[in-house]
Amino acid sequence: MKRLISCYASDIENITKDELKQAILTSEGRTILGETVVTAAPLIEGVTNAEMMATFGCDLLVLNEFDVFDKSIVGFYTCDNPIAEIKRLTGRPIGINLEPVDKTQTVLDEQVHISLGRQVNEQSLRAARESGVDFIMLTGNPSTGVSLAAIKEAIILAKEHFGGLIFAGKMHGAGLGEPVVNPEALRDFIALGADGVLVPAVGTVPGVREEGLADIVADLKAQGALVMSTIGTSQESADLQTIRDFGLSNKRVGTDIHHIGDGGYGRMPDPENIMALSIAVRGKRHTYFRMGQSVRR
Repeated sequence: MKRLISCYASDIENITKDELKQAILTSEGRTILGETVVTAAPLIEGVTNAEMMATFGCDLLVLNEFDVFDKSIVGFYTCDNPIAEIKRLTGRPIGINLEPVDKTQTVLDEQVHISLGRQVNEQSLRAARESGVDFIMLTGNPSTGVSLAAIKEAIILAKEHFGGLIFAGKMHGAGLGEPVVNPEALRDFIALGADGVLVPAVGTVPGVREEGLADIVADLKAQGALVMSTIGTSQESADLQTIRDFGLSNKRVGTDIHHIGDGGYGRMPDPENIMALSIAVRGKRHTYFRMGQSVRR
């Protein structure tokens, strides 16, 4: 299997779970993942945010707030399976967030209640698999009440009913006061079957520092997991230098995937920031290769 940063759309079309994991691993910390909210109008009318993120250099695409039962994407034309259609249009592996809401926890602010098609349950996991979702992120949006304990239970369920890559962890508190980076919980995620874990990028969540996070990441990778550094605190719309700093810090920490979130205008990362992140972590050669290739290849 090629490195993901060297793949064309034809290489992605029928990629398996194990091949995708290996393709990310062999890209050596140069994989870019972009996230967009599908319940908001796109940044540019007539072009989905998924297409925009792919054009500016993302290797992996995550559709946030995608309801697997409703299957609607605002601003997108009607089709039977929008996951398959977005994958066809972009030539990228497609993921979604499914949220393990912990009903035993009290949210610190006003709780956001989400539909069953966005939560982790047996039916939503099966629907994701049947739609052709390549990977899921078991994580929480702001104020939804997703806990580390609920993520553990979700991994067990996902291993049984999903079939694609499973990433687990928190980008921020999701409305709870528990630590976002909990080394013991992250190790448990891997032991339960997660293929990768999420950790906040240094400089996004207060108190997350390179010197502490690097040792945690090294330990997680030694257990065979992929590690994703996330920018999920609306800093995806920060200035270019801040984005470059995040990317280089992620590299020093040792993460495999650079996530850039959906908090910009149009509920996607600023396109220029995707490109800046890409150039910072892999240079113009790989950035332009990804941006310039046709999905017909």
